[in-house]
Amino acid sequence: MRILIFYASYGGGHLSAARSIKQYLDENYKDVDTLLIDCIKYINKGLDKITSLAYNEMAKKAPWAWGEIYNHSQKGTMSHISNGANKLMSFKLNKLFEEYNPDIVISTHPFGSQMTAYLKSKGKTNCVLASVMTDFASHDQWLVGHEFIDHFFVSHDGMKKDIITKGIPASKIHATGIPLSNRFLEHFNKKDIKLSFDLKLEKKTILFFGGGEFGLGKDKTLKILKAFIDNIGDEYEIIAISGKNPKMQEKFEELVGDNPNVQVYGYTNEVPELMSISDLVVTKPGGLTITESLASGLPIVIINPIPGQEVENAEFLEKKGVAVWIRKAENPGQAVSELLSNPEQLRHMKIRSKLMAKKHSTADICKILIDNN
Repeated sequence: MRILIFYASYGGGHLSAARSIKQYLDENYKDVDTLLIDCIKYINKGLDKITSLAYNEMAKKAPWAWGEIYNHSQKGTMSHISNGANKLMSFKLNKLFEEYNPDIVISTHPFGSQMTAYLKSKGKTNCVLASVMTDFASHDQWLVGHEFIDHFFVSHDGMKKDIITKGIPASKIHATGIPLSNRFLEHFNKKDIKLSFDLKLEKKTILFFGGGEFGLGKDKTLKILKAFIDNIGDEYEIIAISGKNPKMQEKFEELVGDNPNVQVYGYTNEVPELMSISDLVVTKPGGLTITESLASGLPIVIINPIPGQEVENAEFLEKKGVAVWIRKAENPGQAVSELLSNPEQLRHMKIRSKLMAKKHSTADICKILIDNN
């Protein structure tokens, strides 16, 4: 069985979800051949470079503009332009289908789903097509060509209900959760990890993500980090992650100084280990990071959501009681002080987080696709 897995490099979540699916299939199914493809880069490397750069720059310097594009791409002229462009691009993608002849196509980005659905509508492929949504709110771009999409995998039952109201049969929709690395299923020795990061065993840990390479809302991020530093007392220590952003790391280090209760790191591939020893996570509400936080049973503090899907994620998580969103206009010192001085609220957030987690999402997605085909 040949399985083609599509992603697009706008943000890291689509690729991470696609990689998790590929890894699980490769490790657990002997008669499966998988191929991971950036569907935009395959069509045109120049187009991929331009559109990725545009997304990154908008997300960093004009997030409101990305929010406008996100909202208008669901309807009206923007929707028609997007759908029309994907039809044109699908002809270039057809070469890949002729060469690889996939039995199943899994897409973690709507572009891959739309283009494959169009090829199916023209009789160019008879593959089983699965869309894997990587946020906590639906977007109509995912539903384009839904007549030719066989499976929709969504993050929670609320999304399933929402999509049903838009005319998609319930039998096509599976509330499995967003694909998750199997490293989050491992049982870590928390004592060893704490010691390896030079953390005190008797203190609680706050994991603070600073926004990665975009450095979104840098000034606000620094104010929020300072608010945590000012309010941790003797109970907490902080691990602050600046990601692939040397300037952010420099600002973090300046702010922290020689404070023994705060450590600053750049990019790390030890997120599962760090989350396993943490008691609270502070982060942008990207679909993947939130999925990882829920799988780790962590209360969440949301900062700097990009208008569009991340704001929708933030609203959903706040409504469910697993997250506190520190908004732009809020006093971060007051918000952090109120949260850390309310252990009962943190306890309830942790319980709800564990209840919402779908730790076996990747296995469930693969099982449904392989067993039904």
